[in-house]
Amino acid sequence: MDTNGISVALELHTTIDDHGEAETNTTKQTGLLYQRENMDVLTFNESLEDGSTVKNLMKIEPKKVSIKRTGPISMHQQFDVNRITENVFQHPHGNLHMETTTTWIDYKPLSAQANGLLRMHYTVKLNGQDERKHTLTLSLKEEAPR
Repeated sequence: MDTNGISVALELHTTIDDHGEAETNTTKQTGLLYQRENMDVLTFNESLEDGSTVKNLMKIEPKKVSIKRTGPISMHQQFDVNRITENVFQHPHGNLHMETTTTWIDYKPLSAQANGLLRMHYTVKLNGQDERKHTLTLSLKEEAPR
C-alpha cells in the first residue's frame, strides 16, 4: 500500500429520481486514494458556490460505503446493502434527518491496468418524506503513473 496515497482525478455523478423528475449533479475533483487489503479510502475537497470548502472522506469496502463530509455541510452517510442506515445532514439552513436504504454496490478498484469505478443505487427519505431513488457513479483515474 502507498502510505502517501495515489493522486487521482475523480468524477462523481449523482442522479436523483423524484417520482419521474430527474436531478443530476456532476463534480470533477482531484483527490488522494489510499488502497488497503479490503478497503479503499478516498479524500478530496469540494468547493462550494460561496467559496467555502467541504472535506470529503469515502471508505469503500466490497458491500459497504461510508461518506463523511465536514465543513459548512456535514454528514456521515453509510451505505450497507439491504440495510437501513440513518444520519443527520447538517447545513447552514438547518438539519435534515436522512434514512438511506442501499439496493446494490458495485466497485472495481483502481489498478495499474484499469481505472476505478464505484456504482451504487439507493433510496433516501429526508425528514420522513417520500423516498427518492439515487444513483451514484464515481470514476477514478490515476493522475501520474505509479
